[in-house]
Amino acid sequence: MNFLPLVHAIVMLFLLLVIGYICGRTGVVDSVASKKLSRLVITITNPALIIYSLIKMEYSAENLGIGFGTLLFGFAFHIILAVFSYFCCLRLKPLDERKITEFTIIFGNVGFIGFPILQSLLGDKGLFMGAFFVASFNIVLWTWGLSIIARGRKDIPLSPKKVLLNWGTVPCYIGIALYLAKGFLPAVLPASITSVFSNYISPPIMQAFSYVAPMCTPISMFIIGALLASRTPRQLLTNGKIYYLCALKLVVFPLLICGAMKLLGMDPEWIWFGTIVAAMPSATVVTMLAELHDVAPEYSAQVVGTTSLLSVLSMPFVLLLAQTIIGA
Repeated sequence: MNFLPLVHAIVMLFLLLVIGYICGRTGVVDSVASKKLSRLVITITNPALIIYSLIKMEYSAENLGIGFGTLLFGFAFHIILAVFSYFCCLRLKPLDERKITEFTIIFGNVGFIGFPILQSLLGDKGLFMGAFFVASFNIVLWTWGLSIIARGRKDIPLSPKKVLLNWGTVPCYIGIALYLAKGFLPAVLPASITSVFSNYISPPIMQAFSYVAPMCTPISMFIIGALLASRTPRQLLTNGKIYYLCALKLVVFPLLICGAMKLLGMDPEWIWFGTIVAAMPSATVVTMLAELHDVAPEYSAQVVGTTSLLSVLSMPFVLLLAQTIIGA
């Protein structure tokens, strides 16, 4: 098993985190800049990443079946994890830190860290599955995840419209619609029109997305690093909730997922996929939402930073155990 992509991804995250920490310490990124950058991630770079991850995939009937199978798997995965995290966090206090802990157990950093691992183990098929999994991730995040953030807060109103139409779900709808269009439009439009689109219109659009989408991760890590700079070493190292969360998020749940899928007799490829996405550290978007809505932003940055750093040790351990469980 090749763990080199995992090491590269973690080292990259760590360096971006250090740069953000330095920016926070030196005042380059203050609280005002942090909020503005968080809004940039939520409203521009993250939607671009969602759409780009879907539209860059090649269309085929087989891929379409795999994609929607992964989408359904993603919904089931997040629902199970939502129930698991809710009961694991019932006794945690204060409320804001409990909400962040519950949120971060459910949502992992599948895009930036997960994609290279999926590709190294499952090839391009793993990347394609990852893109549709991220679509389900964003739909659940901006519905159930946002309801967690809004719990006990009247100033974060939720409505059916807000749940269905927001900065996470709308890009998913657009991305899936555009992916389907790649397969159906050539069959109904004249060849001259599809040729003009594919040769002259599509390339600059794709190039623009290829520039904007990758901005999501570095900006997110800069914000997290800057927020960590506001915490003392004692605060960073002595919070028991962080270690409790790391044990659940990085070790317990991935192994439970792996064992359950094996007992259900699922294909080894799907077991690997489920185990990998379950073993990811907490998603950086939690810090963007926490900063935007003032829900324990420093604690959320600490959670994301700690899970990201500890995952360099936990993921090889979990994947080696998974190899034994799967028997492949």
